[in-house]
Amino acid sequence: MVRTSSTCPIPPGASMEGGAGGRPGLPEKPVPAAASPALSSLGAVFILLKSALGAGLLNFPWAFCKAGGVAPAFLVELVSLVFLISGLVILGYAASVSGQATYQGVVGGLCGPTIGKLCEACFIVNLLMISVAFLRVIGDQLEKLCDVLLPSALQPWYAEQRFTLSLLSALVILPLSAPREIGFQKYTSILGTLAACYLALVIVVQYYFGPQGLVRETRPAVRASSWTSVFSVFPTICFGFQCHEAAVSIYCSMHNQSLSHWALVSVLSLLACCLIYSLTGVYGYLTFGTDVSADILMSYPGNDAVIVVARALFGVSVVTAYPIVLFLGRSVMQDFWRRSCCWTGGLTALAEPSGPWVRGLLTVLWVAVTLTMALFLPDLSEIIGIIGGISSFFIFIFPGLCLICAASVEPMAPSIKCCLEVWGVVSVLVGTFIFGQSTVAAVLELF
Repeated sequence: MVRTSSTCPIPPGASMEGGAGGRPGLPEKPVPAAASPALSSLGAVFILLKSALGAGLLNFPWAFCKAGGVAPAFLVELVSLVFLISGLVILGYAASVSGQATYQGVVGGLCGPTIGKLCEACFIVNLLMISVAFLRVIGDQLEKLCDVLLPSALQPWYAEQRFTLSLLSALVILPLSAPREIGFQKYTSILGTLAACYLALVIVVQYYFGPQGLVRETRPAVRASSWTSVFSVFPTICFGFQCHEAAVSIYCSMHNQSLSHWALVSVLSLLACCLIYSLTGVYGYLTFGTDVSADILMSYPGNDAVIVVARALFGVSVVTAYPIVLFLGRSVMQDFWRRSCCWTGGLTALAEPSGPWVRGLLTVLWVAVTLTMALFLPDLSEIIGIIGGISSFFIFIFPGLCLICAASVEPMAPSIKCCLEVWGVVSVLVGTFIFGQSTVAAVLELF
């Protein structure tokens, strides 16, 4: 099981296939006796898949429209998929080299404390914004459901989003976020994945057999005005496919930590995710054309029974994704808590970061802060580009830096080392471009 404070459990005798022994330039990381990886391969696939299948699913039809049609958007998606899978494999390899069990630990162990601090800061900001986006999506779906169930002109106080979202956060999201180990999320991840699949199926079926009042456009309605408009959907792609923050924790929870096995898990997860996203993006865009909303469910009639069910199930899907994000953000705060306690003279039983008291306090604090931000966030689409830009650090930049640093300390043939370092540089450059492009676009929208 994953301990946010422990090192990554390494199979004895492994090398590039997932081991940590005999590496020059890195200190040996002791494996605690309590660490016993217990996550199956299927469980890892579902958690990784559910980490990616979040609120981004609603934005893909809008991204297809923004890119200028199905063909350019699909091309961007396929190109991104190469780097997305590569990033996951690199993170598994980097975890085995560094012996760390968290994303920020891997980056700090391989790239140095300065880059590690930058990673922690980006990690917290990105995960906070993702959590806010998740809660905002859940709140929007609750609001629509209340409109259907209580169609009166004057809604009662208990149907207001502030009450319903707060109640759901306290009674459902908070208990799901409390467990110490990420392996627990494999059960809710299966349910969340099935709910996301239902939404994709509904969008496909509605295209062919939807209500008569639904306006369809069977051909792409726009063409990309320039390559800039095509590249502008990269942040949305990154937001949709981001599961890299959870990759190290999932990898270190698996029984089989060989690199080839982790690569297979990564490929299966992202190919399944790509299929669901592509079906949603293509058919959602073909149904509404240029009129598609940034939240595809908002484009459908609110009183359609099939859409009502899809809205409820997608809310379930996002609810099950939130605890995974919180677990990762909490691990950073636990690391900071542990360092602070060490500076002040050690840990007591009540101040142990992974203990129930500190873990419960950090969980309640995370839910309270993100809930407050979600209730006052004006528009979900305004932060998607920013989140996608920041996520480029975790998908491209940090994995690229880790690959360069890991290749420099691992014994391997010079030709292989050169290839790995070149790919690491390419990954860093691509991530820098995406971050710069999304940041410029966000600034321009403000003015």
